[in-house]
Amino acid sequence: MKKLFHLTQAGIDDLNAELEALRKKRADTAEAIKTARELGDLAENAEYQSARQEQERNDARIDEIEHILANVEVIKSKSGKKQVGLGSKVTLKSPKGREMILQVVGTIEADPLAQKISDESPIGKALLGKKEGDDVEIKTPAETAVYKIAAVA
Repeated sequence: MKKLFHLTQAGIDDLNAELEALRKKRADTAEAIKTARELGDLAENAEYQSARQEQERNDARIDEIEHILANVEVIKSKSGKKQVGLGSKVTLKSPKGREMILQVVGTIEADPLAQKISDESPIGKALLGKKEGDDVEIKTPAETAVYKIAAVA
């Protein structure tokens, strides 16, 4: 059974840009391998070994991105629906009045520093299916906090 990867359109665009950059880098790496090969004995040629390892990493990432893009499902925002789902931007308010805006995305696109949380993370799981005005209990290693969902977009 194929695994579908859930990404926003922005996430797909980012992967396509990375794929294009990696394909361009492939030509540079091939040139580095050719140059290193001309230096002589390949068994003791550090430049050659390094260039080959770089090529392998590059090709592995290209394969990974191509696999993701071949099995992607675009997260579409459900306009008018005030329930948290994939792609939703959620505004949370703490009892102290502090606001936090998070976007629920698929695991590949998750970036906590950019306020993009995975739907499979504890916070993402706690938010999914909730509506505006609901209280949500978020458990972290440091504490368990209760937030009110102020807005869902």
